[in-house]
Amino acid sequence: MCGVKVCVETYGCTMNQGEGAMLESMLTSLGHEVVDDPAAADLVVLNTCTVISETENRMLKRMGEISSQRKHLVVSGCMAAIQADAIVKKAPNAMIIAPRDYGSFTELIESSVGRADLIPLFRPAPISATLPISQGCVGACSYCITKAARGTLASYPIEDLVASARKHIDSGSREILVTAQDTACYGFDSGKNLSSVLSSLVEIPGDFMVRVGMMNPDNLARVIDDLIPAWMHPKVYKFIHLPVQSGSDDVLDAMNRGYKADEFAALVSKLREACPNMTLSTDVITGFPGETEEDHRATVKLIEEMRPDTVNVTRYSPRPGTPAAKAKNQIPGWVSKERSRELTKLRFAIAEELHQAMIGRRERILIIEVGKPGSVIGRTSSYRPVAVQQKLPLGSKVEVEITEAAPTYLLGRVL
Repeated sequence: MCGVKVCVETYGCTMNQGEGAMLESMLTSLGHEVVDDPAAADLVVLNTCTVISETENRMLKRMGEISSQRKHLVVSGCMAAIQADAIVKKAPNAMIIAPRDYGSFTELIESSVGRADLIPLFRPAPISATLPISQGCVGACSYCITKAARGTLASYPIEDLVASARKHIDSGSREILVTAQDTACYGFDSGKNLSSVLSSLVEIPGDFMVRVGMMNPDNLARVIDDLIPAWMHPKVYKFIHLPVQSGSDDVLDAMNRGYKADEFAALVSKLREACPNMTLSTDVITGFPGETEEDHRATVKLIEEMRPDTVNVTRYSPRPGTPAAKAKNQIPGWVSKERSRELTKLRFAIAEELHQAMIGRRERILIIEVGKPGSVIGRTSSYRPVAVQQKLPLGSKVEVEITEAAPTYLLGRVL
């Protein structure tokens, strides 16, 4: 079967999205036609996520749907690495390829589908291109199943990252999204660091922006002095995704996060000292085993004091094989849900206040996606989203005045 139609259906984190794009590129290099609609494909690559039980169930349901359509199915991503038995039970004819085996992806596809003796089909580069810089991490969070899927840290060579980024930029990408399980620990296994990655990327000729992905506070603390000068380059968004997970030191200790709440706050202060207008995104888990009302109140207080632009609130979900799943002091779901609602309400209130304060300001934005009919969405230098009620070319830069504000976005008028 040569030159078939293939679809890569990706779920989960930015890292997974980047790897999904990489698998698409590999399939294209074999002469297969990548399509967006799985119904139109002969082969579907289901690039899975299993971060919480709800997501896992969704993945299994999707496998069953694809299998029932009698399509060739390849299951990749985190479930392929740690839940092969569940995949086989749901989709016994699926090929399973874990992230650590992506280097053999083309050979495995060729053996299953057959080599395509065709000229590789061109697929336009996206405006925003994802650049995974490593596999795995150096942490051991007690609730995380991703470590089991991705393993310990394996950083990619900087020269390979630069070559990949250059290819994206030369093909038309205007945004490079640097991603990993934890970008801050890049190079801990090779003597390099995240600063060296950013310094190399911004030297690539072209008009583009770089966004740094999630980093854990304990590892950021090790590199922050080197990182800030590289992060302050005009080609790098002044955006930081720094998950705190809890404002309680007792809970952070039970999570095995490796830092205290005041150490997180000190990092934020240092970053804001370098760039007061930066955007801070953080993550919080509610209902972690043993979390008391006092612990929850400490988290609320920390969010009130730090005033992050975005808070991703997640209710704790026990994952099989993790230490936290075995804890005896599990929190009732209704308690976790109430705490999640309170933090979500606080998060939106803070975001609206921060955005309201921006009304009247002028910002230069990079147009990166199509919004609602007749509108586009751009990003400021600090990665804040601005909607413009006007059709503008993707990849263009325009100056706008902020005219309205909502908790999750700004509205701008082109000047």
